[in-house]
Amino acid sequence: MKMVEAAATSFASIAVLGAGFALTAYLYHKGYKYFVLKKMTNAFAPGDPVLELAAMGRQVPHDSPDAAAYWVQRPEQTIVDEIVSGHQTGHYHLFLGDKGTGKSSMLLESIRRVEGDGIAMLEAHSDLEIFRIRLGKALDYEFHEDYIGGYFSEKGPRDTTALLDIERALNKLEKVALKRRKQVGRPLVLIINQMHLIRDDEDGKDLIELLQQRAEQWAAANLVTMVFNSDDYWVYERLKQLATRMEVLSILDLPKQHATQALSNYRRKYFKEELPYDTLEQVYDRVGGRLSFLNRVAKSKDMFKTCDDILRMEKTWFLNQCWILGGEMDDDVMDQQKWAAAAVVLATALVDKAQEMDDKCYDPHTGHVLPTFPLHIAQQIMTRADFVRALDRLNLFSITSDAQVRASSVPMQRAFKEIVAQEGFRPYLQATIDRIAAIESLGRTRELVAKDLVLGATYDIKKGKGGIEVMIKQKEEEKESI
Repeated sequence: MKMVEAAATSFASIAVLGAGFALTAYLYHKGYKYFVLKKMTNAFAPGDPVLELAAMGRQVPHDSPDAAAYWVQRPEQTIVDEIVSGHQTGHYHLFLGDKGTGKSSMLLESIRRVEGDGIAMLEAHSDLEIFRIRLGKALDYEFHEDYIGGYFSEKGPRDTTALLDIERALNKLEKVALKRRKQVGRPLVLIINQMHLIRDDEDGKDLIELLQQRAEQWAAANLVTMVFNSDDYWVYERLKQLATRMEVLSILDLPKQHATQALSNYRRKYFKEELPYDTLEQVYDRVGGRLSFLNRVAKSKDMFKTCDDILRMEKTWFLNQCWILGGEMDDDVMDQQKWAAAAVVLATALVDKAQEMDDKCYDPHTGHVLPTFPLHIAQQIMTRADFVRALDRLNLFSITSDAQVRASSVPMQRAFKEIVAQEGFRPYLQATIDRIAAIESLGRTRELVAKDLVLGATYDIKKGKGGIEVMIKQKEEEKESI
């Protein structure tokens, strides 16, 4: 009886401990899931660290009345405000434009106007693990890395790939979006900046496909509006294949009126100086309406020298990447020179077209009108279809959303003009093209060396069923006369 009592007591103690442990583990598991969703919900509350970082760059607090004092209202800003505030639903969006045109600045300004309510923003990266970490930071999601239950399982939830972790994070975001839509009635907004940094390989394509599938589903259900921001055309080509609800917004250089206003605002901000309109117009004529160039010029004490420095920098960048080596080049560099010659041929064609356009290249009211070619015509001019996208990635040429190829900026077009105007340039280009053709011709030519031929014999070469047959035909000995 004593043994039975002892066994019963031990069994009861073990049962109580086991039940207590199981109940505690269950409550921890449920509480952990609850706080995961709670943290992600708070990530979309008003206020965003992105605004603080942007305000530090502007040197003005984001909630200060002076934050918008020097802001230049672009024509596209109203559309961006509607997208970011969640009032434009049923679509996801791709912002496409050259580097420095102000795409990210417009998004940050729209976020500032709504205090970041219902918005999360992250920077893309070529490495999927870093992209996963940045997505987790934007959504305040730890990917179960702080989950204690992982210690009691053979394989923890984090023992997986970065792509699966991204899928799990988007699953949690969907739950948060469903709950928020019932409360607020507007979709969340998820902004992924610098999409062109994702590698154009299998992993990158898988990531873009995953994000686009979610964007399509959430746009149809009005749960989350996703905004992709890219500098390069290949991202648009990749998304276009599966897109049904995608809207593309092209961000171009500012027209003349807005560009001169932006330069005046920047100069007033940095030097408290009011510039005459003639000076503003001269600066615009040199660098165009690219916001990054205008900002750099406005910070300089000698604005015209900075304009010349920008032109020299663009010209140097093009020559370093694409200069041709002439008719004396070695055959070892032919592959690189084929690429460089194609770029120079396209630049020459743009300069020639600008000369044909004559007065149409510059409008007194709207400003610069850069010459363009349709993408298929540009490929025809280059005689290659695979080079122009690489040139777009290097910011030498630009492909717009309507598939028009042009110089990446006004200073780059001016650099093309200076290069083509050099004495002896066109014969030098033609010599390079002829040398490339000669090397390719040598590569297609096969030399056949015949040796060990018997004196007086000949080769008999003919085409047979199995290929070419080569036979030695001996010389017949002359009969001796009787």
